[in-house]
Amino acid sequence: MREQTRWLPRHPKSPRNARQELREFLLPHPAAEPLLPTGELLLSELVTNAVQHARAPRDRLIFVRLQLPSPTTLRIEVHDADSEKPSLRTASTTSETGRGLLLVRELASEWGCCPRRGGIGKFVWFHLSTGSEAAAA
Repeated sequence: MREQTRWLPRHPKSPRNARQELREFLLPHPAAEPLLPTGELLLSELVTNAVQHARAPRDRLIFVRLQLPSPTTLRIEVHDADSEKPSLRTASTTSETGRGLLLVRELASEWGCCPRRGGIGKFVWFHLSTGSEAAAA
């Protein structure tokens, strides 16, 4: 299994940095290239949620884990220091925010939220696979 990790600050530029990290991670794996557009979108949404909504001190970092358990399956985890599980919201048709978890639910082949070891914080994870409709979106 291929894996890459990165710590990111809780800063508005972190979603962009996470997307760049994912591109660099998938670049050597041509079979995983179809996962990149959806992976970037969902990773960006989860990092944005951690930056904007995590109830934790500003100096706490966000941990991102990228994994390729197989050549055609991508697993992404976004860890933050807030133990509260995220919840799906219903965004109005005119709202520019509030759809991140909905996108994860609709586009990922699997997803979930788990407490972190040690009891501080949580991580939200998702899987994408080139064999699923989600990867083609």
